[in-house]
Amino acid sequence: MAALATAAAHGASPEAVQAARHGDAAARAAVARQADTPPELLTYLAADPAAEVRRAVAANAGTPPAADRLLADDCDAVVRTELARRVARLAPKLNAGAQDRMARLTGGTLALLVEDAAVEVRAALAAVLRDMPDAPRDLILRLARDTAMPVAEPVIRLSPLLTDDDLMALVADPPAPGTRRAVARRPALTEPVTDAIAATADTAAVAVLLANPSAAIREATLDSLVAGAGSRPSWQAALIRRSKLPPHAARALGEIVADHLMSRLAARPDLPPGLAESLRSRVIARMAETEGEVAPHEATLFTAARVGDRDALLEALARDSAMTEGQVEAALSLRSGRALAGLCHRAGWSPALAEAVQLVLGGLPPHEIVRPTATGGWAMGDAELEWQAELLESLPA
Repeated sequence: MAALATAAAHGASPEAVQAARHGDAAARAAVARQADTPPELLTYLAADPAAEVRRAVAANAGTPPAADRLLADDCDAVVRTELARRVARLAPKLNAGAQDRMARLTGGTLALLVEDAAVEVRAALAAVLRDMPDAPRDLILRLARDTAMPVAEPVIRLSPLLTDDDLMALVADPPAPGTRRAVARRPALTEPVTDAIAATADTAAVAVLLANPSAAIREATLDSLVAGAGSRPSWQAALIRRSKLPPHAARALGEIVADHLMSRLAARPDLPPGLAESLRSRVIARMAETEGEVAPHEATLFTAARVGDRDALLEALARDSAMTEGQVEAALSLRSGRALAGLCHRAGWSPALAEAVQLVLGGLPPHEIVRPTATGGWAMGDAELEWQAELLESLPA
């Protein structure tokens, strides 16, 4: 009761004191949430038997550091999580050299929370501290080396306090299997760090690194990764998507890339002269192979596609679909894989040849091409294919 008397002496309203002493849990929680509740009353409520009351105290910005230390040992993880969210925002003040008792208490509370057994408590700290430029550095390093990735990853990716040396130490001695991948996702990685990741030959981490558009990778390092990508499809896929790919790297990649990635590489606008044509020929050849026993008239068309003879394909498609070349050109201007598939279906052509038409005549990027099913059939139903062709009939010649 002494605590309640002290609270009353420091400005707590009689109603608040009465609610804290005799009210039900909801009433006590309401007092604990109020911004003007005196610290003495919040300290009293920090030991409340109801978890909802202690959670409210933990979230209240007016709760004093002495009560925070009590709450840091609370048996309810949600209470400790609420406390972590609030106390983490006070962390910058601990870097100002303050040595008063309150700062020491707050520092002690943070030290308890960063070692908390519950991942959600440590993750709450990380979510607040991850991009703070003035957070305590030792606290950031502790979070970055956490074995739980929901805790470590936000800090590794975003904290401005982590140096290249810190990141390379994480790469050299990762506390958890996902640590290297978290480093590889960090924006604006420098060449020393990307070299360190590449040197590990950690397949998953290198794939993430290659997919990071802001990571600075030396050409020599990139060449080495291309050379090692032959048996690693995830590296090939990431390399193909990189915005800047040196010509010699693109040419080397063209020699090893898996068949299903060939058309993606061939679609890059920055390929060396002749490489795009070579890759396209290989793509068309693969399409013809998947067709099995190619009909004689289609063999000629596959050859035209392989050498990039647009005129021959255009003339044949207009003839076989009973449309004018002007209508076919108008269809091509739509840049629609579904429309071209419908046109090829109307012409009586196979799904594999339709894929080649979309690539060569349509110039469509790989993700927009309507491809055959695993069994070589049409990926669209007959009704939709015919409907697409009927729409094209209305185009001006």
